[in-house]
Amino acid sequence: PVFKRINSKMSKKNSDKETSDAKIDFESALEELEELVSRMESGDLSLDESLKAFERGIELTRKCQSSLEAAELKVQTLTKDKTVEDSDLKIDE
Repeated sequence: PVFKRINSKMSKKNSDKETSDAKIDFESALEELEELVSRMESGDLSLDESLKAFERGIELTRKCQSSLEAAELKVQTLTKDKTVEDSDLKIDE
């Protein structure tokens, strides 16, 4: 019973974190990632803190990569078969 309560709390915490990460925008994720890198490069973190920062950094990197891929796909979709040729342009002289 105790294990179930702990496991349930951990699952809820992980679920809450995943939900908040899903809501984080690209700019916020990138800013947090840059802050993490600076903290890690400073050398002031303990090994445990460094590992946690590294893990968070990986999560943020994946989020940023996913956002960039989604943006690229959207741009490709919007520009597909919509190329403008020189002959299509009418310039009034």
